[in-house]
Amino acid sequence: MTDNANGAGDSVRQRGLAKMAEVYGTEFQDYPGDHFAMTADHLFANVWSRPGLSVRDRRLLLLGALTAQGLMDTAGIQIGAALRNGELTEEQLHEIALFLCHYVGWPNGTKLDLLVGTIVAQQKKAARAAADKSETA
Repeated sequence: MTDNANGAGDSVRQRGLAKMAEVYGTEFQDYPGDHFAMTADHLFANVWSRPGLSVRDRRLLLLGALTAQGLMDTAGIQIGAALRNGELTEEQLHEIALFLCHYVGWPNGTKLDLLVGTIVAQQKKAARAAADKSETA
């Protein structure tokens, strides 16, 4: 096994990149630096890859934690990925937001609900634009 520029084995990095692609529904390239190394080699190759919970289970937990902390920018990334991967529907995401209102506070739950609507609208607009582009090509 050869070490990459970050000192991690190529197989660990490849597992991490593969899990990142699975979680987010898009391919990731390798980046230099300790931050990316910890993200790919530890968080995704090890933590997100552990047995016992599905990606959807982990995403639900993460959405709750992010909403509780008011971290809507990161929650938005998770919402988009859940929709792209078909893990959660728009209706389920709205239900999650309503449920979380009662446990993490109405303001943060409401922000999540509004964010779900925004991201769903963005994805629908992008899908329409892609369809229009393919029709004219």
